[in-house]
Amino acid sequence: MKKILQIALGILTSIGGFLDVGAIATSAEAGSMFGFHLLWALILGTICVIFLVEMAGRIAAVSKHTLMDAVREHFGFRFQFILLCAEIGIDFLVLASEIGGICIALQLVTGVDFQWWALPVAFCIWLLIWKGTFGLIENGVAFLGLVSLVFVIATFKLHPSLTKLGAGLLPTLPQQDTAHYLFIAVSILGAVISPYLFYFYSSGGREDKWDEGYIGVNRGVAAVGMSFGSVVSLCVLIVAALVLQPKGIQVDSYQQAALMLTQPLGYWGFLLFAATLGIACLGAALEICLDTAYIVSQVFGWNWGASVRPKEAARFSLVYTVFVFLASLLMVIGLDPLKLTLFSMALTAVILPLEIFPFLILMNDERYVGKYRNGWISNSVVIFTIALAFVLAIFSIPLELIAGG
Repeated sequence: MKKILQIALGILTSIGGFLDVGAIATSAEAGSMFGFHLLWALILGTICVIFLVEMAGRIAAVSKHTLMDAVREHFGFRFQFILLCAEIGIDFLVLASEIGGICIALQLVTGVDFQWWALPVAFCIWLLIWKGTFGLIENGVAFLGLVSLVFVIATFKLHPSLTKLGAGLLPTLPQQDTAHYLFIAVSILGAVISPYLFYFYSSGGREDKWDEGYIGVNRGVAAVGMSFGSVVSLCVLIVAALVLQPKGIQVDSYQQAALMLTQPLGYWGFLLFAATLGIACLGAALEICLDTAYIVSQVFGWNWGASVRPKEAARFSLVYTVFVFLASLLMVIGLDPLKLTLFSMALTAVILPLEIFPFLILMNDERYVGKYRNGWISNSVVIFTIALAFVLAIFSIPLELIAGG
């Protein structure tokens, strides 16, 4: 029973790592501008991320190492430090975006400008990590995150055409706005294949003391957790395509995105959108804060753990404390949360090759995974994802500039 309950880790990872401000923003913009034509990007990203998350959990269970620890042992401190700097930079921008998403959700409900919510939100995130345990955080957010199923309900109420949905699974270039189409595709893939969730997931596996007996559970957690986030993200895109695109509403703010649930669900749809945005972003913010503290502590050999009392892991606690309050300042000064989100997702695509390459080496090294080494299917997925990541890294920023980002 305990092993079955570990599925909560996968659900939390999907709510915070998959279903977050990036997935909601990119899916809503994709649907409102291009209808179902970018469904393929979500499906492709989901397949890649399921395999990579499973590998991150497998290495934690078999080798008793976190992913960052394994990188240091195999590639050395210099490479690990480069990864750390890249990941911290992206984490900082994404965390600010997640805080912005929570603030926008509160603005939608209260009418108070999002900037005023930034510091109180940062304090609440900090307090949850400071006082909570890893189990409390994962189970609590996973339970609250079920509100996001409102997008699934809305999809069924809107009765999308199965023929058109099927057509969206095949990549096709639009006749106009091609640069923006490709930029959104890159942003979707950057949002789905988020490097921070690999480190968070492997560290979470070590917090839960996974061993080889959890190999099967890990596969289920990765598949169910990521699939949960994917289904909801697909439904966000579908609802936006059915509600916003026919009205000519292109999502360039979260206030516009909030309108997508009002047609199928009325005023309650508006409130449920705010709840989904706020809870998903809260889950992601907790993940990112913990992930940053995890990887910094693991690089420098400090004591770490969300369930460890702060005074027993003072430097670990200091990292997430400083990080969350500094990130909130980007919202205090009034940066647009949606634009920052899309920029962060494109920038994430730039560092993906560096983040994914170690999987190819580590998951074929008997010292770490023994008889649980990758098979040809897993290796093929990693190689394909690395190649895809290189393409994304080359084109993400130029596409953003061409598309007006």
